[in-house]
Amino acid sequence: MYIPAVHSEEDTKVLQQFIKETTLGLLTTAIPSETFSLIQSSHIPFILDVPENAGSTELGTLRGHIARQNPQAKAMITSVSPGSSKGPALSLEEEVLVVFTSPVNHYVTPKYYVETKPTTAKVVPTWNYSAVQVYGKAKIYLDTTSEETSSFLQQQISDLSEHTETSIMGYGSPDKPGPWKVTDAPERYIDVMKKAIMGIEITIERLEGKNKMSQEMKKGDRDGVVRGFANMGTELGREISTLVKVKSDLKENSSS
Repeated sequence: MYIPAVHSEEDTKVLQQFIKETTLGLLTTAIPSETFSLIQSSHIPFILDVPENAGSTELGTLRGHIARQNPQAKAMITSVSPGSSKGPALSLEEEVLVVFTSPVNHYVTPKYYVETKPTTAKVVPTWNYSAVQVYGKAKIYLDTTSEETSSFLQQQISDLSEHTETSIMGYGSPDKPGPWKVTDAPERYIDVMKKAIMGIEITIERLEGKNKMSQEMKKGDRDGVVRGFANMGTELGREISTLVKVKSDLKENSSS
């Protein structure tokens, strides 16, 4: 994506934390096929695996799953295993892209630019948002009769459930009961569900992050954006106001 230097986030740890907190990614593939569309996308929740004490060059691995009936899954299956879906995990030849976008994003009206608008009026609307793009190579787990695939899917759905139940829903905290676990459902039912999905494991080769929160504007305009969003009286407005204020202060401190 287009990332001006002023909006670039290059800290690997920050990007990885963004992925963990966002969870839902947009998986995009471009697989040549006579049957399916070349470019396909699906929203999939992911688990990010990063070794403990990993250095800044260790990008990690994404784990997810997708319904086998999804045309995107069918295109991947046909690409790696045109004759049979039996056997070990298979690797996609094409690079894949996963986009994570923060739910905290908003349109910015030029009326908030209280320094530039009254003097030159050379301002236009824009949109404040944060996003991370992940590029890498994927393996898919197809054969549910194999121990490798069964173990991967069991670990994937268990880890994802634990992450979303605790980190997102807050279950397991003192004021909430314990989280739902995969083992709470009948084992045979889970086995049936596993046969309907396909595992995806992406080795991350490149991370790109963009945090666009009015950093490109003059100090007076940034202050106007902070006040404007704070005065909207909404939770989203307050969140955007806080993020803009943080980025504005960082810019001031770096230039002083």
